[in-house]
Amino acid sequence: MYKNIVFDLGGVVVDFNPRSFLLDRFYNETIEHKVYDLTFGSKEWALMDAGQLPWQQAYQTMEQQATEAGCLFEVQSVLDDWMRTLRTKRRTVQIMKRLKTMGFSLYYLSNIAPHTLEMLSQRDFWTLFDGGVASCEVGINKPSPEIYKALLDKYELTPKETIFIDDTKVNTLAAYDFGITGIHYKGGSSLVRALNTCGIPLKESFLS
Repeated sequence: MYKNIVFDLGGVVVDFNPRSFLLDRFYNETIEHKVYDLTFGSKEWALMDAGQLPWQQAYQTMEQQATEAGCLFEVQSVLDDWMRTLRTKRRTVQIMKRLKTMGFSLYYLSNIAPHTLEMLSQRDFWTLFDGGVASCEVGINKPSPEIYKALLDKYELTPKETIFIDDTKVNTLAAYDFGITGIHYKGGSSLVRALNTCGIPLKESFLS
C-alpha cells in the first residue's frame, strides 16, 4: 500500500523544458544545441545544481566560454530569462492537493540550485510538501543512487510504500533500483492514469 508520493520539481511541478525553451527562442537548431551545451548541459550547471558552485561563478564561467564560442549575447539572454519559464503547473498542483486530502505524504526530490530552490519555496504549493531533498543540499544529482538513499533515510520512508514522479526516464529507472515505484511524467492526464494503475483512485474530470 502506497503512503508516500515524491515529486521532481522542474518539469513536473513547475515548467522546465530547456530544449523547447531554446528552440522557441532561437528558431535555429544549430544555435540551440550550441547554447544548450554552454548552459543547461554544461558541467557548470551540474555543479551549480549539486551546490558545489555558486550561481554567480557558474554564470561567469558560462559567459566566458560563450565569448570564446562567439555566442555571448545568446547565452546571456538565456541566463537572464530562463527562470521566468518556471511557471507553476496548475494540473500537478491540483493532483497534489487531491493526494494530500487522501492522506498521502508528499515530498520533493530535485536537481536544483540553491537560488532556484529558494525562489520556488516561496510559492503557495510549497506548503503541500511534508519535506524533500534537493541536490544542492546533499551535493549529489539524480540519478546517482545516493540522493535517493538520502531521501529514504531522512524521512524513514519504506521504498515499497513510495512512488517517485519525474519527467526524466533515467531518474525513474534509478528509483526502481531502490524498490521505489517510478512514474515517468508526461502530463497531468497521464499522471492520473498512472496513479490509477498504482491503485490510487483519481478522476481526470477534476483536472479542469
